[in-house]
Amino acid sequence: MNDNSVESLVREDLADLKPYQSARRIGGKGNVFINANESPFNNVETADLNFDSINRYPEQQPQGLINAYADYAKVSSENIVCTRGADEAIELLIRTFCNVGRDSISYFGPSYGMYRISAKTCGIESIELQFNSNYSLPIDWKNETKSKLTFICNPNNPTGTLLSIKDIEKALVSNTFGLVVVDEAYIEFASEASVITLINAYPNLVVLRTLSKAFALAGLRCGFLIASKPITEQVLKVLAPYPISVPVEQIALKALSASGLAKVTTQVKIINDNKTKLENCIKRYSTCIYASSANFIYAEFADAENLWSILVNNEVIARQYAIERLANGIRFTIGSETENQFIIKLFEQKYSALTCPVKDKQ
Repeated sequence: MNDNSVESLVREDLADLKPYQSARRIGGKGNVFINANESPFNNVETADLNFDSINRYPEQQPQGLINAYADYAKVSSENIVCTRGADEAIELLIRTFCNVGRDSISYFGPSYGMYRISAKTCGIESIELQFNSNYSLPIDWKNETKSKLTFICNPNNPTGTLLSIKDIEKALVSNTFGLVVVDEAYIEFASEASVITLINAYPNLVVLRTLSKAFALAGLRCGFLIASKPITEQVLKVLAPYPISVPVEQIALKALSASGLAKVTTQVKIINDNKTKLENCIKRYSTCIYASSANFIYAEFADAENLWSILVNNEVIARQYAIERLANGIRFTIGSETENQFIIKLFEQKYSALTCPVKDKQ
């Protein structure tokens, strides 16, 4: 069989699919990687791992890990499904609730691209709804698309903007047709805005969580789907037999221990403090900087290409955007304090020589 024969076997609706452009897929050469919203900290000590039972399959849902996250999130263990990152949870929801050729998902954009990609790979239509100009939800929004699932990323990626619990609660009340899925991948950086306390009040609410961001475990691929028991029972039907490996379970349990959670609290504060320092610098040069409640900053520049060249020439790999509503934008993940200071110096010593600082504008 040749390459052309393989292409003829591919589903027709995937022929023009462009895969999600993750930071690793885009690549780039440099020493400072601030393009993937990862934590600059590394908290794992592999010497503490136990591989005595590595020859045996793990539990489909490791009960100890489920209980630990339930304690952390202050929900019942029956409300939780442990997944390979929040990305798998997105696909599980689509596979569980959407009929091919009949149902759709919706999401408020611009936002995380995997909502659309996951729908496409499952043969499901996706509909991009629009945030208001200030990235709030339309006051009178109802599920007029009749979508089975509506995704809301909060804080939003790539803007970092945050919706209030009240706004999301209005969406839950008005959406009587399908489920509202609130992606809280970055919620530890704005924990007061979590809607997880509404799980028992709203049977149409699903919350997605991850250990990739504040917990500094992006390489672990461990996430959680949190919802009412009737939803989790259905999702468990389509979950793979052994999604959570033994090492993942052990590392995640340590991260959710008292000492692990204390580290997260400390590191979130450090990242938020460094974000404030970088924001104060960037807003002097940006035409628009978004108020971020995540571990990154999104800003737009009149001459974004010049800034991008400066970053690349100094081996800094950030994330560039040139899509509708996000033209001339660059997203900066908050790195270590040393990396943060290095970027600030690039603005002050190199970028400032090319442009007159813009008056504070937010």
